[in-house]
Amino acid sequence: MTLDADLAALARTPRLLIALDFDGTLAPLQDEPMRSRMLPEARTALERLAALPDTVVALVSGRTLAHLEEISEHTADSRIHLAGSHGAEFWHPDDDGASHAAEPGADADEDATLRDDLIRRAQEIVAPLPGAWIEAKMFGFGLHTRLASEADAAAATAAIDALVAERAPAWRRRTGQDILEFASRQEGKDSAVRALRAQAEATAVLFAGDDVTDEDALAALERQDLGIRVGPGETAARHRVPDAAALAALLARLAELRATR
Repeated sequence: MTLDADLAALARTPRLLIALDFDGTLAPLQDEPMRSRMLPEARTALERLAALPDTVVALVSGRTLAHLEEISEHTADSRIHLAGSHGAEFWHPDDDGASHAAEPGADADEDATLRDDLIRRAQEIVAPLPGAWIEAKMFGFGLHTRLASEADAAAATAAIDALVAERAPAWRRRTGQDILEFASRQEGKDSAVRALRAQAEATAVLFAGDDVTDEDALAALERQDLGIRVGPGETAARHRVPDAAALAALLARLAELRATR
C-alpha cells in the first residue's frame, strides 16, 4: 500500500496511539542535546491529534523523563504522554500528571551505586578527549562523541566498552547516532510502546523514529500498525520520510484525516 493509503486506513481505526521518538524525529539533531526543540509544525500537529477523540499521543525517548519534559517544553496540563529512559519512566495525564518509574529491581540501590561509580570513572576516561562527554542518566549513562574527532571517538568508545564489560557486563548496551549508552534496566522502546498500547486500548499504532534504538519498536509493530523511519538507515518500517519537517507534514495530514473520518 502507498503511504497515503496507509494513513487513511490508520485514521479510521477506533482507538489510535501515536508514539514518537523525539530527537531527529520531531526535532532536528543538535550538537548540544539540551538545545533540542520540537519543530513548530510538529507541535501544532501533535496538539491537534491529542485533542481528537479516541486518539492518544506519546513521546518515547531514551532521554530521562526530566530531560524529555524540558526539551519537549511539556506542561502539567498537556495531554501528551511521555515515556523516558527507553520506557523505564512514564508520565500520564490521567494519573494527575504524576511521573513514575517502572517497577524497580531488587538490586536498585546497588545499581544506583554502581551507576554513580561508572559515571565518575567514565568521566575520567573521556576528560583528555576533546568533544567526548558523559551524560548521566537515571539508570545508567551515555557517551556522546558527536563533537569528537574520529580517532578520539573510537578511543572513547573502546575504553568505555571495556569499563562496562568489566564492571557491569549484564547492563544493556545501545548505540545510536554518535552515542553509546549503557543501562542497568532492560526496557526498550518496544516495551514502552506495548505498555502505552495496553493503557490506551489502542486498535492501531503509529510509531516513528530515526535511530537504531527506534528499530526495537518498529520491528515489534503489528500488522494493523504503521511504522515510519525518519531519514536514512536500515529499517523495519513500512515507509520512510526524509526528515523531521516531512514527518511534521505527515502528522498534520493524519490529523486532518482523523478529524474528518
